[in-house]
Amino acid sequence: MIKNYFKIAWRNLIKHKSFTIINVVGLSVAFGVAVLLSMAALFELSFDKFHENRKDTYQLYTSSQLPKGAEASTSFPVPFAPALKAELPEVKNVTRYMHTGTLALYDDKEINLDVANVDPDFFSMFSFPVLNGDSKNLLKRKSDVVLSEKAATKIFGTADAVGKTIKLSINKEEQPFLVTAVLKDFEAQSSIKFDVAIRFENVSDYAYNMDRWTDKNHFVYVQLNPATTVQKFERSSRTFINLHYKEEILEVKKMGVKPDEDGQFIQTHLVSFEDEHFAKYENGKAVISKFYPYLILGISFVILFIACVNFINMSIGTSVNRLKEIGMRKTLGAEKQQLFFQFWGESLLVFTGAIILGLVMSASLLNQFKTLFNTQASFESVFTPGIIILFLVGFFIITFIAGGYPSLLLSKLGTLQSLKGKMDISGKNRLRNVLIVVQFSIAILLISSTLILWSQLQFMRNKNLGFNKTEVFSFPLNGKKDNHLAVQLLRNELQGNPDIESITASDNALGRGKDGSSYSSVLGFDYQGRTIRTNMLIIDYDYLKTLDLKLVKGRTFNKSFGSDSLGVVINETMAKQLEEKNPLNASFLLDDSVKYQVIGVVKDYNFQGLNKEIEPITFFMKSNEDFYYAYIKAKPGHLSAAFESAEKAWKKIEPNAEFLGSFLDENIDRTFKKERVMTTIITSGASIAIALCCIGLFALSLLVVGHRTKEIGVRKVVGASVSSITLLLSKDFMKLVLISLVIATPISWWMMSKWLDDYVYRIDLSPLFFIIAGMLAIFIAFITISFQTIKAALANPIKSLRTE
Repeated sequence: MIKNYFKIAWRNLIKHKSFTIINVVGLSVAFGVAVLLSMAALFELSFDKFHENRKDTYQLYTSSQLPKGAEASTSFPVPFAPALKAELPEVKNVTRYMHTGTLALYDDKEINLDVANVDPDFFSMFSFPVLNGDSKNLLKRKSDVVLSEKAATKIFGTADAVGKTIKLSINKEEQPFLVTAVLKDFEAQSSIKFDVAIRFENVSDYAYNMDRWTDKNHFVYVQLNPATTVQKFERSSRTFINLHYKEEILEVKKMGVKPDEDGQFIQTHLVSFEDEHFAKYENGKAVISKFYPYLILGISFVILFIACVNFINMSIGTSVNRLKEIGMRKTLGAEKQQLFFQFWGESLLVFTGAIILGLVMSASLLNQFKTLFNTQASFESVFTPGIIILFLVGFFIITFIAGGYPSLLLSKLGTLQSLKGKMDISGKNRLRNVLIVVQFSIAILLISSTLILWSQLQFMRNKNLGFNKTEVFSFPLNGKKDNHLAVQLLRNELQGNPDIESITASDNALGRGKDGSSYSSVLGFDYQGRTIRTNMLIIDYDYLKTLDLKLVKGRTFNKSFGSDSLGVVINETMAKQLEEKNPLNASFLLDDSVKYQVIGVVKDYNFQGLNKEIEPITFFMKSNEDFYYAYIKAKPGHLSAAFESAEKAWKKIEPNAEFLGSFLDENIDRTFKKERVMTTIITSGASIAIALCCIGLFALSLLVVGHRTKEIGVRKVVGASVSSITLLLSKDFMKLVLISLVIATPISWWMMSKWLDDYVYRIDLSPLFFIIAGMLAIFIAFITISFQTIKAALANPIKSLRTE
């Protein structure tokens, strides 16, 4: 019996080739795309799940009450973590974590590596499998080093690394370290990755900062005892904070700042390590946002939904053409359940074929997908027991509806009416119409969102940031020489080069360079009874000139002024914070009573992301502080030549260091990664969604025209024009698209308004976005429908009248 069902189903599918092809193509494309998108989303949601202690491990942050409002910070002073473990019994393990870079030397090799500066508890808290070495005594001594498998291969090749000694450049000195273990390569879903791990005591200026509670420069992770809750820890830590942050609390009290709802001025809070990958900090609190992966999952669901709607609509529509077959079956004694299984069998065949083709398509496009969306996702993310069960349930529900609904609808007809092959279908299209409206509402929502996302991205790319980003390039000073010496050698090499206008350096990058690093340094000091907080930047001569920063008062650093090491240049926002009529009269004490004088004020510029307001920044000229990036300004029209000259010069100065130069506009564009990926995803989703909607409309227009063939012939005979017939056949569908526009517009407006609220610098939401989206959807729908309706309207009326 079952074999007979599938045999008849196959014959029927072959008989209606056009609809079968439309169904299979639509479903296979939708399924393939949904698999790829779901794979990327589930990959994001699985970050850090491999750590055994993840449920008890947290990242710390502080919430401070300040005059401008609550502010969150994930940076801590050097003595914080040891004191926390010693004084709070709720803490089982604690580790400091600072990400830096170093130069590793072994035989004749010089390799730049990423360094994790951590405490020994780090490897008790986090589950990084050990490939070779003692897994129980990692980083027992200050001179121990743990290598990643990748780093060990770079340094030692295939030889065993454990027990060997390498040299690392620490504090400008080459220091020996003993390799005690090699870790297996990190999981792709790991938030923490590094080449080498060493003890935190090796950090630059550790001895100087080990008792200072004012300099904050690293993360802290804690593992709580099993019986301790987050709330209990946060309450217990208040006494600890009030003791060790006493001076900061007194300063904000003097400024008239009010405590928070718990009566505290500074509090420590926890973010679960499972959620750290999704944490962002706003108004003094951690906000866990999984919007990005859920957006991808939502779009994959939408695409599948549209394809399934098409499948259901076409199954219902084509089933009307089989009334005589159903009448004959009922005459021969067929029961309702037999008709149901016949229709369901056809649905199973189509769906199964589409799934196989979709899997083949997703496998063939996997590499291109991973490159386009910058993901390391794999099919392992999708093919888990839970996902497979969920898919099978959906598979049977969709095929049940597609096969069961037509069979139940048509089996209610009398046998005689079925044998006549006629059915009054007036008022029976409500389900079809509702599904079409939902389809096009989703498509219009995605189109309008795409337009807004793209406009915001272009706005950020083209915004004047207040500095020269098109003629300036930067690169990390990643060699073994002293960075001040390296910059001077660079100037000597490029002196008189006709392609280069100026050279400078600083301790931070603008945007995100090719090395991927970016950090900020914030300092606070007391000024006239008020606490002043400012970003801190160490710069070299010609910094303002190279970046075309505008000086509005005073002067910049100059070699002819020997006292400039005690001078600072500030931006306009910092000048306002000082509240001086003439900011050049301001001076303040730092670094154990060293007095710094303001010598110049620069016009505000966006040195951070466009989702932040411009903050205070202070430029220092300190010979004892390292530079990390060189900046070179090319002469107009000489960009390529200047870049090549700088690369050759750096290779000469540091022959073993990689040149990672990039123009500032590229660095800024890298900070828009989230926006670029979102735009790509939603654009792709909108394109596929509108294409699938059009496939469904095209198929339904075929059915409508087929049912109204004789009516078209009669209308032509009595003088109806081609345009009037086309309009008649199209208007019902166009009404549905217009209803979709009305539904989608307010939803899209609300969603995109919420998204744009995250940006300080943003576009204005204009009705034009939604008008364009609606007109585009209407135009595409009309073209799709007209293709078949015009063809029918142009047909010979005699042939139309002969149809039965």
